[in-house]
Amino acid sequence: MISDAPRTCVAPDGSFLAILHSPSFIVKNLRKTDFIASIGRLDESGLDVDNSINFPSGDVAVRDAEGVYEVPNPFPFWGATYILKFQAERLAGAPRFRFRPDGRGDAENSLLRVLLKGECRDDAGRSYGLADLPRPLLLAVVQTSRDPELLEAVAKLSCCFEFDSAGNPIGLQYARRASGETSPILKDHDLFEVVVNNPALPDRYKQAMVLVPGVQGLNPVVGEYGPTGDTHVWEYMRANSYIPWGHYASNMAHDSIRYRVGDLRYEDLKGLRALYYQRIYVQLAASLDVPVPSGAAGLGATFFPVGQLEDMRSLLLEAVRRRMDSGADIPFNATLWGWNYGFDFSPSGYRLHASHQQIHQQFALLSKEMTTVDGRCLFPTYAIGDQVASFSASYRDYYKVPFFDAYLKAIRSNKRLDKNNDLPRDLIVYEDGNVMAHVPKAQRSQGEIQIMTKAYVGNIIETEAKVRESLDMAIYQVMKAFDRLGTEMVTCYEVSKRFDNPDNDQRLFYCFLPRHPQSPGAFSERQGRWVTGHFPEDFARAFREAMPIFC
Repeated sequence: MISDAPRTCVAPDGSFLAILHSPSFIVKNLRKTDFIASIGRLDESGLDVDNSINFPSGDVAVRDAEGVYEVPNPFPFWGATYILKFQAERLAGAPRFRFRPDGRGDAENSLLRVLLKGECRDDAGRSYGLADLPRPLLLAVVQTSRDPELLEAVAKLSCCFEFDSAGNPIGLQYARRASGETSPILKDHDLFEVVVNNPALPDRYKQAMVLVPGVQGLNPVVGEYGPTGDTHVWEYMRANSYIPWGHYASNMAHDSIRYRVGDLRYEDLKGLRALYYQRIYVQLAASLDVPVPSGAAGLGATFFPVGQLEDMRSLLLEAVRRRMDSGADIPFNATLWGWNYGFDFSPSGYRLHASHQQIHQQFALLSKEMTTVDGRCLFPTYAIGDQVASFSASYRDYYKVPFFDAYLKAIRSNKRLDKNNDLPRDLIVYEDGNVMAHVPKAQRSQGEIQIMTKAYVGNIIETEAKVRESLDMAIYQVMKAFDRLGTEMVTCYEVSKRFDNPDNDQRLFYCFLPRHPQSPGAFSERQGRWVTGHFPEDFARAFREAMPIFC
């Protein structure tokens, strides 16, 4: 590869590129003093162990250091992945991928039971209960416990309830602020967040504390899927959003409690995604003066039938193309979709993932450009797909080959870095006629999966009903497999092109990055340097084995 070529692992002939670092070098020793000391004894012999090896007398020579593969990310703005050669080869063919930390759910023990009943007493006869635990310890217990009775007791420590005559919670107690608004009375906000996000908290407490519409705030419900069998999804709108122009959330309803992917049904996922498609199409129609088909969803209805949704999509696609041909403006020309699955909270008070566990997905329609604060000019807004568009265009300009065509070919013709032809080489974990789920050659998380459309479609305006259905099923399959591997937190998001980008090479794809002890996040990741201890083909094999067909 020439030095000024686009920095990507995807070669124009449809193969992957990588570097193997196995260096030899000299390190100049600049130390002034020694501190030789005993650091212990050998068990079997009792011989002294000292640290003299840590204080070499001269310069340090490194000969053929352990190898590290450097795999540029297919998309150069996402850095590079560094695969530890020795560790990956040791695990090749039989790696163990289990993402749930040891000890999860083992917090129940006799001491907690004694504290729960208030039967622990000191020499002076004072009784101690759960409320007397040090706060960091109480937070740790609540995050890891799967004891419903204990969690119910902690819930009562976190906030003030209203109960019915049978002692069941029916709501929270509220206080009126100076502004006139009401808010729930919380005794300990962090403790409230942790206990209400624990899947083992009894459902009646989840509903009273967080799930019934209105408990989480004033965000209006503006859409609904179902009830269809056991599936019911609300769509909330947030106007005062961190996403400019507001965003929406399709949220499993209070009567369809889904804290874990293991409990999620395909109809649930279809409902969550149906509200995404419907909202984007309706809002885009309003911005383009496209009439919404008669019989559309609204008060008294729930959601568009697939046929009506497809009719609207076709009208929108035609309207976008007409505006592109005429040079007319398209004020909203991109989408955002994301899913923060899972919740964790450390005893020190750090929130370790962004979302509560009741499954929901967020989405928005993004504006094209806005005037700068000083009024000087129009300035383009940010969308992650823009980086892909810029790179794929530069790749095509340089190699005269469409990037995604080369990328799909490279995935299919993949070869292992360790050149072991007796072990699996396939990166694909799921595929149908429309989409492909695969392990990236350069993973940004130990366990990253991506789902990509195979046809020349770059956003949900260009995707026909069958492609949307394939995407929904693939997302469901991937998340179910993550659950079977013990994953408790996954960050998911869509990467799409703007509606008025004429480049038909850019594919719509989705990224799934699990968060777990082997991918904690540190300065390396902030620099786009992703470190793994396995080959991607070995993870793909383990993922396929965790991925039977779910319905």
